[in-house]
Amino acid sequence: MDFMQPLQILWDYLGMHQEPQKADCIVGFGNFNDNIARRAAELYHQGYAKRILFTGGLGRNTRGLLPEPEAARFARVAVECGVPPEAVLQEDKSTNTKENILFTRNMLTELGLPHDHILGVHQPFMERRICAALGVYWPEVKITVTSPQVTIQEYLADAKRQGITENAAISVIVGDFQRMELYAQKGYQLPQQIPQEAWEAFRQLVAMGYDKQLAK
Repeated sequence: MDFMQPLQILWDYLGMHQEPQKADCIVGFGNFNDNIARRAAELYHQGYAKRILFTGGLGRNTRGLLPEPEAARFARVAVECGVPPEAVLQEDKSTNTKENILFTRNMLTELGLPHDHILGVHQPFMERRICAALGVYWPEVKITVTSPQVTIQEYLADAKRQGITENAAISVIVGDFQRMELYAQKGYQLPQQIPQEAWEAFRQLVAMGYDKQLAK
């Protein structure tokens, strides 16, 4: 069976498909995909916020892949895209989504910067999960979430450009879908309705061998 049809089902479910809104701060959530930094820079230039905060040290998908913290890499890319260095903040100690959120909130609080509304930028397939996690770890914040505006085919091609194999890139998406229910059961994020069609697509992809990022 071709992997593209079930993968598209997961991709469509995991995205929130929201329109960006003006916010106090753009928050770029770290990982290997430097298109997140480019999307954050684009939003900055369009006037959605006066500053960008990149959050991320080295996590499960970047430890051993990147030579520097995710936030440092993203900050450099944003500056290359014309964002003034003084408009970019870096939180480079977090290693997972919970820490991304808590360390970002703490940094903005300690700096005395407004943060009632953040515009989050993440992978397209991480939009729903970051919103669900924010509901647990930062429930008072207003969140709008967006991502690089790409198709699943474009995402896979770009992941390969950045040193991620197709199998690994698909396995990350499958693993993040699994965490929608698993992490809600553990209290790490708010429960989400998951359609049966998405579960069937998940099982098909696992049976095809895209299981390298499943949580144990």
